[in-house]
Amino acid sequence: MTQITEDWIRVEATQDVCSALTNAGAQALFVGGCVRNALLNAPVSDIDIATDAHPERVLELTSKAGLKAIPTGIDHGTITVVSGGIPHEVTTFRRDVETDGRRAVVAYADAVEEDAARRDFTMNALYARPDGTILDPLNGLPDLRARRVRFIGNAEDRIKEDYLRSLRYFRFHAWYGDADAGFDPEALSAIASHLEGLEKLSRERVGAEMLKLLGAPDPAPSVAAMRSAGVLARILPGADDKALPILVKLEGDAGAPPDPIRRLAAIAPLEVARTLRLSKAQLQRLTRMRDEAMGTAGVAELGFRYGSTGGLHETLLRCAFLEQPWTDDLAIALEKGAAASFPIKANDLIPKYSGPALGKKLAELEARWIASGFLLDRDELLAE
Repeated sequence: MTQITEDWIRVEATQDVCSALTNAGAQALFVGGCVRNALLNAPVSDIDIATDAHPERVLELTSKAGLKAIPTGIDHGTITVVSGGIPHEVTTFRRDVETDGRRAVVAYADAVEEDAARRDFTMNALYARPDGTILDPLNGLPDLRARRVRFIGNAEDRIKEDYLRSLRYFRFHAWYGDADAGFDPEALSAIASHLEGLEKLSRERVGAEMLKLLGAPDPAPSVAAMRSAGVLARILPGADDKALPILVKLEGDAGAPPDPIRRLAAIAPLEVARTLRLSKAQLQRLTRMRDEAMGTAGVAELGFRYGSTGGLHETLLRCAFLEQPWTDDLAIALEKGAAASFPIKANDLIPKYSGPALGKKLAELEARWIASGFLLDRDELLAE
């Protein structure tokens, strides 16, 4: 018997949510990511619970138990129940009534099998009772153990229900799939046969999914598979993933954690990345990374301007584009620049310089100081 024994499932606050439902005769089953990740010994962040109780009944039962119930998605059958400061997404069993590739019209269901059948991948259709016992209505456990990402039922049907699932397939493979086993041929064939559906997706959804994929430890094989299937060209016209596997290797050599924006900068031209409706901060970071990676500023200067962490992004990206290795000398140059402090202040040049002339002179002196390897001191710079 397979059973979850991780600490999160035994937390009293979480068990209180389950008891509020089961004590009244309703079902309470953990589902989705929390079950999948627990079985893979991966971190669990969100707790989702499926139930046969309708939303109004969930509100009634959990409120009666003294828990905070918030109708965050009541129209879709979801109630957020906060217990012990922990949010639990409690959703009524559902079945699809109508789909158009972007959204689904759903109806409440009574059986867990119906709820499981409307999900995307077999590894996401695993449930666990409050005691941790696994319930596997679609025989997804063997797929999870083999780290095999497989669509539920007919892959084409699942994709036509929601075309975002084509992107989710590559994302889940990047995070949970067996890279050595490769990709499911049926899934790739179905995805390649329905590329036109990707155009129905909002750019926000595409951008969010790409960033999740690029945050995986090594997204390069999944992105390469996207290119081969024709997906990459559809969602990011002009994208080139040649530098991505090199960047991932360099990140490991430099001890740098994954950064989705840095990796997006490695594959997407700026004009293409802009179409993903990134946040202003994300777009500014991506623009700076690409501009500096393709610029002429030395590594030490990048460290001075952006700090050792900020300068690392541009340096790694530049090395990936130029197919150059990461070296200790690069790390030393970054730290040297990050520790440097320009010794001239604006007041040192006033009143001789003012306005635009002041800014120009400061920039000129800074350039000389950087070119000297940060060696020129204040008196030497002012004497010049």
